[in-house]
Amino acid sequence: MGRTTIISICLVVLIAAALKGSIDKHQTKDEYSDFVISEATIEDIQEAFNRNQLTSRKLVEFYLNKIEALNPVLGAVLEVNPDARDQADKADSERGENQNRSLLHGIPILLKDGIATLDKLNTTAGSYALLGSKVPRDAHVVSKLRDAGAIILGKTSLPVWYGFRSTKTIGLAWCPRGGSALNPYVASQSPCASSFGSAISVATNMVAVSLGTETDGSIICPADHNSVVGIKPTVGLTSRDGVIPISPRQDTIGPMCRTVSDAVHVLDVIVGFDPRDYEATKSAEKFIPSGGYKQFLNKQGLKGKIIGVLRDPFLVGSNVTSIFEDHLNVLRERGATVVDNLEVENLSIILDFFQSGEVTILLSEFKLSINKYLQELTYSPVRSLAEIIEFNTNNPSLEKTTEYGQDLFIASEMTSGLETSEIIEALKVMDELSKNGFERVMKENQLDALLVIGSDVSPMLAIGGYPAITVPAGYDSQGMPFGICFGGLKGTEPKLIEIAYDFEQATMARKPPPHFSFT
Repeated sequence: MGRTTIISICLVVLIAAALKGSIDKHQTKDEYSDFVISEATIEDIQEAFNRNQLTSRKLVEFYLNKIEALNPVLGAVLEVNPDARDQADKADSERGENQNRSLLHGIPILLKDGIATLDKLNTTAGSYALLGSKVPRDAHVVSKLRDAGAIILGKTSLPVWYGFRSTKTIGLAWCPRGGSALNPYVASQSPCASSFGSAISVATNMVAVSLGTETDGSIICPADHNSVVGIKPTVGLTSRDGVIPISPRQDTIGPMCRTVSDAVHVLDVIVGFDPRDYEATKSAEKFIPSGGYKQFLNKQGLKGKIIGVLRDPFLVGSNVTSIFEDHLNVLRERGATVVDNLEVENLSIILDFFQSGEVTILLSEFKLSINKYLQELTYSPVRSLAEIIEFNTNNPSLEKTTEYGQDLFIASEMTSGLETSEIIEALKVMDELSKNGFERVMKENQLDALLVIGSDVSPMLAIGGYPAITVPAGYDSQGMPFGICFGGLKGTEPKLIEIAYDFEQATMARKPPPHFSFT
């Protein structure tokens, strides 16, 4: 009996134990009406509201019960909002008064625990160092969600400090506040990257939709590994104000949902100019189409598109090659031109976090950005990166400092800003890698999108601030999900949405995790 099989059996036992007590105590099935909540889209839920089959209060209760049942096993949610039920009641009372509502009105959403909320929830990046800190205001994206009538259900888990604390915490599915997290499909596999809590919670129907953040791979990778849709917007399309930062050059906030349409409905709400993130959002404002992004949910979206395929090294040794080839045939059948076997100049350098110079720049950016964020807090136990390092040193049991270290934090604290010759040269090299690599391939082949299996391509998209959408594409022989990632040039979200939506509708590859598919 292999290790994967043993762990899977243990997972089933844990799930059964976790569910038994909760099902005995709570209503975790869709017993409210004929409407089934699990796997329901935003539009399905709104139709149920309109037909009086469902209320926001019942929806919130369903998700809270699901979280209580599943989260002890999965470790996806750090805390739930004690005001969520009140917000649901408010949405229900407003529903009869205003017929011209946003699609997100009355819809619960979970936020990654780096996105600030001015309420009873904490914003800590998974660390006890920020527990109890007080933010001056909602993050800009949260303010827009509230204006749309969305219900803030709680905060999701993540690797401590997005995994950027040390080389050992990169990709680690653990944080001090939430403990370890499990991939709901294959327990022995990683849920991947720092928005894993948002991805797991959506995949297992603990919430309708969620928000993640990405610096490099943190939306694309967990979406891929947990069989959900993730949109990494062009940097600046969504404001980073009120979000615990790593890099103003690479950070972006995007939706993580079960369907492309749900992700687009969330994207439509959260994009826009913000004077508190002036330079980035002003630059990207021109990309936002009149009438929003939902108009690009086109079932003929692949027709006439030119899509490049980047195989090496992403498909090498893969056991899902036949499924991948079938998907390429779907693209062709739907009217797209597939330009296969493309190569990106210096790709091996681009994909190396250290060799490309990406980490060198991020270390300098992080110190400046996190110090600025901490200084703006109304209250905080720590006010600088140096004080975070000291907190971690003084609290090794809480933060597991001995096991995982904080070498990246220490290296960041030793940096001297962005004007040093080393940083200026690194920025120049990285800009050339983007222009001579991804941008050249896109422009010379007149591509609408570049397609890659999985999420390992994320550094190529991250260093240039480019957008991407990952869509569930299938499962390997062990049941582990994989996605197809469509990347594009800055501001090409409309094309990517058309491509991703048509592909999704033609393949319908996503399945809920088998151990967590009870309704």
